[in-house]
Amino acid sequence: MRTTPGPPTDPSSTIPASPGDRPGISRSLVVLFAITCGVSVSSLYVLQPVLEEIRQDFDVSTSTAALVVTAAQLGYAAGLLFLVPLGDLLNRKLLAPSMMVASAVALLLSGLAPGFGTLFVASILAGVCAATAQIVLPWSSSLAVPSDRGRVVGMVMSGLLLGILLARVVSGLIAEFGGWRSVLFTGSALMVVLAVVVYVSVPPDAPRPRQPYGQLLISVARIVRAETMLRQRMLLGFLTMFGFSAMWTSIAFLLSGSRGEHFSYSEAAIGLFGLAGVAGAAAAPLFGKLADRGHLRMASTAAWVVTIIGWLSLAWPGTPLAALVIGLVVFDFGVQASQLANQSAIYSLASEERSRVTTAYMVTYFAGAVAGSVSSGYAYGAGGWIAVCLSGIGVAVAGLLAWLVFDRWNERRAGQSVR
Repeated sequence: MRTTPGPPTDPSSTIPASPGDRPGISRSLVVLFAITCGVSVSSLYVLQPVLEEIRQDFDVSTSTAALVVTAAQLGYAAGLLFLVPLGDLLNRKLLAPSMMVASAVALLLSGLAPGFGTLFVASILAGVCAATAQIVLPWSSSLAVPSDRGRVVGMVMSGLLLGILLARVVSGLIAEFGGWRSVLFTGSALMVVLAVVVYVSVPPDAPRPRQPYGQLLISVARIVRAETMLRQRMLLGFLTMFGFSAMWTSIAFLLSGSRGEHFSYSEAAIGLFGLAGVAGAAAAPLFGKLADRGHLRMASTAAWVVTIIGWLSLAWPGTPLAALVIGLVVFDFGVQASQLANQSAIYSLASEERSRVTTAYMVTYFAGAVAGSVSSGYAYGAGGWIAVCLSGIGVAVAGLLAWLVFDRWNERRAGQSVR
């Protein structure tokens, strides 16, 4: 006997309750998690504006000085792979503050580094500990009630985004008065304070089943194989970060006029363009509310459309300043909305697996960032800013088409499941 199928639904458009969910999370705790994510991830970016000072201090080449940024990124990748899954195994009330204290130590060692080699190693350790942000994010999701999860994840994502965007600006201001080492000392002190506040403020973590660490890591692959929706969102996340990284990597060349463009801004002025992206942080809470109201499918579609519109503005003939700034705001809005839609979807999976789900998603997200930054260099070298924009538009259109195919497939599968 057949039952009449109801309206088809996207499995990721509703967020079911999970056994490990808590009664709710206070607004003050959400703000604390947002600040923690922002400060934790900022350690990946604070040295970018002061690389010239580091080069002069240690008397190394420009390419060698830039390796401290690479070291932090490599450490972050290691943290995603080997530490973030521990959020499904260990008490996060102890794990997160412990990693924050370790981050403080790594930043302190970086600031005290007598030679470039010490700074390089300490930067790797700081990058590893920056993965704290990806433990806190699913933690906040687990503490939220299902009907409020999108808003909570959106607010915490806003904090993470602001940490990325403002790290360079704040770092430059601190270094202006106290040098590059003062940037690291300030970050170290902040991490200690936050570690104490998080430990004191966050409620005890729910006990979870124990399993060997090796099995925990292997289970990440099992989860990826088992969850179709996760694989879909991993691909969408890769494409999202590919475009984001490509744009922000190459825009410095445009603004400095490296190919004879009409822009000729200083490094400090170029850094201030990052503030335009802060407006994109407003997308996270807005699209989080859409997800909570059961409109995640619409939010996902809208995010890609907005991203394409942002790219079109950035590609405006002659690249007028107004079009560039508007394009940056719209583009970042779309990217952050897409990121939130992806994470709201993957956090609808079982709460006891959210840290491992985060690892799987963020590894592909990080891979997208690397691929985007590398490809943008070739695109800019071959055809300038317009080549970067055209490739970005192509990737965004591919992301929209992929999402529409996934959505249609999910809809058909949901309809078949009720027959």
